[in-house]
Amino acid sequence: MTTPRFPTITDEALASLRALIGRPVRRVEPYLEVATRDAIRHWAHGVGDRNPVWAARRLAPPTILLAMDRVVSGYVAGLPGIHAMYGGADFRWRRPIREGDRIVGESTLLDLEEKPSAFARRAVRQTYRTAFADAAGAPVGDVDSWCFRTERDTARERGKYAPAEPHRYTVEEIERIRRAYGDEAIRGATPRFWEDVRVGEALGPVVKGPLTVTSIIAFLQGWGSLYVRGHGLAFDLFERHPALAIPNAFGVPEPPERVHWDADFARAVGVPGAYDYGPERVAWLGHLVTDWMGDDGFLARLRVEVRRHNLIGDTTWCRGTVADKALVEGRGEVTLALDAVNQRDEPTARGGATVVLPLGRTG
Repeated sequence: MTTPRFPTITDEALASLRALIGRPVRRVEPYLEVATRDAIRHWAHGVGDRNPVWAARRLAPPTILLAMDRVVSGYVAGLPGIHAMYGGADFRWRRPIREGDRIVGESTLLDLEEKPSAFARRAVRQTYRTAFADAAGAPVGDVDSWCFRTERDTARERGKYAPAEPHRYTVEEIERIRRAYGDEAIRGATPRFWEDVRVGEALGPVVKGPLTVTSIIAFLQGWGSLYVRGHGLAFDLFERHPALAIPNAFGVPEPPERVHWDADFARAVGVPGAYDYGPERVAWLGHLVTDWMGDDGFLARLRVEVRRHNLIGDTTWCRGTVADKALVEGRGEVTLALDAVNQRDEPTARGGATVVLPLGRTG
């Protein structure tokens, strides 16, 4: 495959984008607008969340907001032809999301921060703030999400990441993963009272993977993607955004989103192989927390930083620790430290969460 050449970050393009800070973003049609029973099921299945509470109580996993707004999931404006790598998100929920909720996100470009990069020499962290509200206009939550914009050619030529062969699993390794899925601890209807939580106690692990193209397709069925379109809709998209039309090995235009299943194209942007979607790991760590907190807990905040590529063939182990607990305005709050590591014990994501738990003996 002939390696294409891509644009670079220019001061002029940065100045043009910087002029949009603080201004509302033109709304992009979301994948989901209503948390229907089907949408909730598809989202839970897409991230591998088997908690029966979502069907039993007609609630949605809190991270379903990732499917209800494209900006939160990594859609970025400006700097055409400059790659966008999802960096993370900081969710603050006001209330649970229930079946039937119609939710709309309104986004604003919050900040542009140029950062030195060993990966691509010049990189820009592009951060948006999205406010979600229901059909009555009542707040549902706010999310800050960010992507790192990197020069594709520079990243490839610097070669920070060597091409990687997928991990070859032994029968014993697959058996360990199978057992971990079977041992996943879902707290469920048994309340986890704030008084019973101890600082230092562990969460998880919750295993995800091994990552395959099949599991990525499963995620897309719940999440919806950013630029995957078929037939005439794809050509309509390329007409509006020519920088997205990057020829594949057959000379056919395809979007840069194919780094998630096209290993050759992933290497063309400086990554060792095809890799997952960053929002997946945000949702996976959210899954870890909701398993632990039980049906009566409330996830008030989740902040996740995506730290390393999760390549096809990798397995992710999500885990956490209780970092602190306090009574805040009469509520029992618990602060959690979260992280995700791969089968090589390399950290791929880290973050934290705030959970409100029911009060028992002192409630």
